[in-house]
Amino acid sequence: MRVRRDVCRAILLTSLVWMLVDVLVLFHYIDSGSSSSSLRAKSAAKLRAERIPDNKGQDDGGDDEKEKDNSIRKSNAETKLVRSAADVEVQNRLDDLLRGLSFSNGGPGEMGSGVLIDASKENERKEKFKLNQFNLMASDMMSINRTLPDYRSRRCVQNAEQYKDLDLPPVSIIIVFHNEAWSTLLRTLHSVMNRSPLRLIKEIILIDDFSERDYLKEPLDLYVQRFPILVQIVHLKERSGLIRARLEGSRLSKGKILLFLDAHVEVTDGWLEPLISRVASDQKRVVAPIIDVISDDNFEYITASDTTWGGFNWHLNFRWYPVPKREMERRNHDRSSPIQTPTIAGGLFAIDRQFFYDIGAYDEGMQVWGGENLEISFRVWMCGGSLEIHPCSRVGHVFRKQTPYTFPGGTARVIHHNAARTAEVWMDDYKKFFYQVVPAAKNVDIGDLNERLSLRKNLQCRTFRWYLENIYPEAPIPVNFKSIGQFKNVETQRCLDTLGNKEGGLAGTATCHGIGGNQAWSFTSNGEVRSDEICLTPKGRSQRTEIMEVILEKCSTTGTSRNQQFDYDVQTTLLRHRVSGGCLELESEVTLLIKKCNPTSGSQRWELEGYKE
Repeated sequence: MRVRRDVCRAILLTSLVWMLVDVLVLFHYIDSGSSSSSLRAKSAAKLRAERIPDNKGQDDGGDDEKEKDNSIRKSNAETKLVRSAADVEVQNRLDDLLRGLSFSNGGPGEMGSGVLIDASKENERKEKFKLNQFNLMASDMMSINRTLPDYRSRRCVQNAEQYKDLDLPPVSIIIVFHNEAWSTLLRTLHSVMNRSPLRLIKEIILIDDFSERDYLKEPLDLYVQRFPILVQIVHLKERSGLIRARLEGSRLSKGKILLFLDAHVEVTDGWLEPLISRVASDQKRVVAPIIDVISDDNFEYITASDTTWGGFNWHLNFRWYPVPKREMERRNHDRSSPIQTPTIAGGLFAIDRQFFYDIGAYDEGMQVWGGENLEISFRVWMCGGSLEIHPCSRVGHVFRKQTPYTFPGGTARVIHHNAARTAEVWMDDYKKFFYQVVPAAKNVDIGDLNERLSLRKNLQCRTFRWYLENIYPEAPIPVNFKSIGQFKNVETQRCLDTLGNKEGGLAGTATCHGIGGNQAWSFTSNGEVRSDEICLTPKGRSQRTEIMEVILEKCSTTGTSRNQQFDYDVQTTLLRHRVSGGCLELESEVTLLIKKCNPTSGSQRWELEGYKE
């Protein structure tokens, strides 16, 4: 049976139409900046080759074989017609999505400026904001290829000349997304294409973590085929979370270096080479860029300081802190030199693929998102590697005030689960500090830890004390401490309490509840009475007065402040302020004062939980 002529004509006509559409759309929408027109033509030719049906038969055989071949060809032709109809539908959906976006320059947001929304559209802006917890209307108004200034310092620009002569390995860029906004995801991809030497990108791997939005399925699959480099998309069949999704991406990767990015970023000029260069020169080095802020309110690009590094508090929350003097001196005050950082934010970093797996990749026992950055930070430092932030690499990230995603079992349970796994495996006896301020984590099932504990043992990793002494002596967790727990006033049986106040607020007492939190205090070997990052501090620094009010102030990170130092007498149970010579007294059950010491006064006597010399 022969293939009907009308079928063949339909196939040929469809192929020609698609060839023209592909070429026109490709040259209209893709502006890869650093990629040449020959690369785009090559990409278009590849697309044409993929879509033109093959109508050629095989060599003649016997009559039975010819009939069989003709039957197969007819079936294939009919299948291609159906597929072509489906392709038309997907192409139409993609065209509709692209029609609402701008790819040219000159509109809102150019050169990193913020986008102003007309007051008449305020209600629409608020409704769209809820979808991703950022100003989606502003993002959609901006060009996908919006321009940004070169934010690098003069020294960084000068140093970039060296990369031209280096034979740097290409990277696998891994991006995980879940229900990401269309414009922010495309802007992420375009910024990478526009501001990266394409020879240094082996592939981009997109992991769709079970998104529910239609545009992140077939339309996205079709769109990324137009890029001049390989872009793979994997659609996960169930919600896996950032950690497991990244593991899936790393398993598929072929590059020597892995580079993890979030799905709502914009890279800047010269961002890629510094990261690759540092990792390529030391396999055990993990390098992150400076993470600039893209405002969730108006998408203004706001540069972050190049004198900050990553740390954490007792809650095991990641925090940014000023780079200490000792690290500035190690760098000879060269602000283009990489910063050795105790921790990284975790969203954006480059790591040697082999080293990533040698030290245990990610903890697969962790869930969804949160805490994985501290876990890998502790592990890298304690197991023979190092962490850096490179000030010559800048990537803007849309920072949201709250997450738009839901967590199975609730956000708190997932965060506590992951943080507790980190504490149990890596923090040794210092995990007490975490459990004191997050007592709810004690009741969370954290799963089996044997595999991760064996990993630490097999890698012969150092202790957490070593980490605090050598990598992060400025940590709010003291290396040496004499007490951790509640401080109880003998006379009232009330406990020292932050009362939820922060720096500058008054300290006080409350009924003892024995579950830590605001009543978790440590008496350090340096004489600090501290709760996380705040210390009891008499008001009226370094002055000898009869009575001083006690407030909460940020603990010194450059050596203990003398005004924040106390001595504890185990016999009298008095807390004596070193500078003034007075003692901590509870007055009226809520007010803390420094007054003249009186060993017979029960209001000046304190029991420190677990105190040891």
